Amino acid sequence: MKNDWLQPLIDQMYAKHLPHNAGEVASYIPELGKANPNDFGISLATADGQIFEAGDSTRPFTIQSISKPFTYGMAIELHGHAKVSARVGVEPSGDVFNSIQLEKDSHRPFNPMINAGAITVSALLYEHYGDEALEQLLARFSAAAGHPLSVDEAVYQSEKRTGHRNRAIAHLLLNFGMVEEKVEQALDLYFKQCSILVNTRDLAVMGATLSNLGKNPFTGVDVYDIDRVKDMLSIMFTCGLYDYSGEWAYKVGVPAKSGVSGGVMSVVNRQLGFATYSPRLDARGNSCRGIEVCVDLANELGLHVFDCMNMGSSYLKAML
Repeated sequence: MKNDWLQPLIDQMYAKHLPHNAGEVASYIPELGKANPNDFGISLATADGQIFEAGDSTRPFTIQSISKPFTYGMAIELHGHAKVSARVGVEPSGDVFNSIQLEKDSHRPFNPMINAGAITVSALLYEHYGDEALEQLLARFSAAAGHPLSVDEAVYQSEKRTGHRNRAIAHLLLNFGMVEEKVEQALDLYFKQCSILVNTRDLAVMGATLSNLGKNPFTGVDVYDIDRVKDMLSIMFTCGLYDYSGEWAYKVGVPAKSGVSGGVMSVVNRQLGFATYSPRLDARGNSCRGIEVCVDLANELGLHVFDCMNMGSSYLKAML
């Protein structure tokens, strides 16, 4: 049944937050600094295959760190929990996304949502696929979005040219045996995965795919096994917003991932995927408008996992 009340709500959210202009566009990757700071898009995709949008919902931008849960799920599929957990932890770091800190005793990255963990995951993908890793990664991301995706060459070259901190992280990981010898190839894959072009509609559909137990609700394609979806949503819930993750869990209470290009993707289990794009970032690297919209939407719809309005799993309700 068509949710006729959702489109007016999305329009209302867009109009309310459009005048807000707090934050700054990321400039440490020069190509990202060229984004129009006034761009603003919202998309919501339901698990039964409906789309509701407002603003610049088809404006392309690079996925950046929102790629991280999707590659993490792929790595567990390929290598299993034991091998992946030996190299990447699952604890919130409390540090900035590009921190060079590792766990004291194990020397693992704290989790796969920060750069150190994501580079380790990219190394695991390269370890399995070799030079076909990007092709495999793009195929999976495209299946989740429902259409072919591609790499923004200009952003990739900009990241590669200026990614000295990530190179330092990668070689530290190599020193402790968290990645294999082909560290430059793994790092190149990481730069390319962050440079994949998406829009808020793509991210909302990717989120809806996770909410729909790994099956794209628009194409019917099985993208991820349900157990991998659990892994991905769990790590998004605890670590998806970097050193804002605790406050996000308190205020919004759903799995989510942000990226420094200005995207935020949220997932409501078995219900919907929700995405925003606005390139003005706060001091923690999260979209200012994106955070505001998600807080408002969670309050309006009772999306928080512990909200009294949240009735829990539709599967459980159906069984009862």
